[in-house]
Amino acid sequence: MGIIWRTFKGDTLKLPVKREVEKTIIRETELGYKLKVCIGTDSQVYSNETEFATVIVFLREKQGGFMFIANERTTQRFSIKERMLVEVAKSIDIAYELCDLFTKYDVEMEVHADINTNPQFKSNEALREAMGYILGMGFAFKAKPEAFASSCCANKMVN
Repeated sequence: MGIIWRTFKGDTLKLPVKREVEKTIIRETELGYKLKVCIGTDSQVYSNETEFATVIVFLREKQGGFMFIANERTTQRFSIKERMLVEVAKSIDIAYELCDLFTKYDVEMEVHADINTNPQFKSNEALREAMGYILGMGFAFKAKPEAFASSCCANKMVN
């Protein structure tokens, strides 16, 4: 079984995420909204497992937003740098799956990494690789403090 996506209210998406995203873009556009999508992942380490939360945040220009969320858990152990790069990889996976929709419907998209640009923070070790990975895929990139999809939205979804 694949990753289970849900709304912020907790309703499970009934269709595959790509189809739900396309329906959402069409619906929101027909309602007159100009959309921007931000994709990000955050994680939390517990005693013997790591939980990841990936979000697809839909921003309506000057009209708020909403998001789809997916959580995954693993018992695999990671260094801080590995965990940051796994977060980025999860965001890129979904961005890559959806990018043709964003092109088709002319929706701006950014990938947000929960990585600090301040070298004093441990997560900064992964910044260069993450930035190269995201930009190399042709995606717009944001890191902390501008990476709200990962550092705020996904952060709240990691139980």
